[in-house]
Amino acid sequence: MDLLQQRKKKKLSYNISIYLMIVIAYAVVMLLSSQGKISSLFQGLLVPFCTYSILAVSLNLVVGISGELSLGHAGFMCVGAFTSAIFTRYMKFLGVEGLYLFVIAIIIGAFSAGVFGLLIGIPVLRLKGDYLAIVTLAFGEIIKNIANAIYLGFDENGVHLSLKNTMDLGLSDKGFIVVKGAQGITGTPHYSSFTAGVILLLITITIILNLIESRTGRNIKALRDNRIAAESVGISAMKYKLIAFSIASAMAGVAGVLYAHNLTTLTALPKNFGYNMSITILVFVVLGGMGKIRGSIIAAVVLTLLPEMLRGLQDYRMLIYSIVLIVVMIFTSAPSIKQYVEVFKNKFPKLTRNPVLMKKTKKEGK
Repeated sequence: MDLLQQRKKKKLSYNISIYLMIVIAYAVVMLLSSQGKISSLFQGLLVPFCTYSILAVSLNLVVGISGELSLGHAGFMCVGAFTSAIFTRYMKFLGVEGLYLFVIAIIIGAFSAGVFGLLIGIPVLRLKGDYLAIVTLAFGEIIKNIANAIYLGFDENGVHLSLKNTMDLGLSDKGFIVVKGAQGITGTPHYSSFTAGVILLLITITIILNLIESRTGRNIKALRDNRIAAESVGISAMKYKLIAFSIASAMAGVAGVLYAHNLTTLTALPKNFGYNMSITILVFVVLGGMGKIRGSIIAAVVLTLLPEMLRGLQDYRMLIYSIVLIVVMIFTSAPSIKQYVEVFKNKFPKLTRNPVLMKKTKKEGK
């Protein structure tokens, strides 16, 4: 019983530490910003910090908690970004503006990305391992290419859609083009802010932490640890993995909304929503620790800030960035490093062992 209570306290303190870390960071940044001590470069990175943190936390639900390798997370971010930007851009054309539209856009982006995640997850989650990674990667690329090929406009006759060019839309004189193919969407209202990003990040963390601690979350972790044993006691692998995949997709859509409304022009370029973006998000999860929410946030912030800090070394910036990634990966996953950690634990048991486990061991020895 003492051990169970100790674990609950440890989980509670860990969850509280996540919220405290974010709130303290937000307070420090706002204080420094009010005093004019933050550079314009760092000011411009505040919203991306929140965006990438939401992406890392949501992908951790699939990769770390569910145990499935997905490489299409940027595709769901693209869905949320474009659907929400189409809505707010059309509302702006009608002369309707306000922050309440941003809330509606978040709901639209999350819902549309979640639906895409559900539809894609039904056939995809029947696969495992590398096959799942390849298929999700393909779906992510398909979504990006579709966003690049769409021409969308509105007039008094309704919605007009084409995959050829703007002339093929057949709009009237009062018509308005929202999506211009590879040129994307221009004139999106700037609703994103650091405050909005922090609020959305806290909501994302709350949803995922509650899911993990729920019965659904325990079933998801049971499937991750031993699928055969979990299915033998009546846990549906397809059902619970689909729940995790859909929720993670919806959260990626929220990040896409935040990303889209931080830019004046939204385009589905490969660097924005392509393969490299999905890999970058996966790197955040791996370096932060599989299943570790706090680690994913720290990794997302550090790895987003690091290339900008190295911008002065223009010729060697990406080389240094790559070396840092390799070194961190080695230190976090290499067996030899893990052996050194075990040696350290054996030499200094009082610093590393759980006091409750030590008491229990002593009692059993008596």
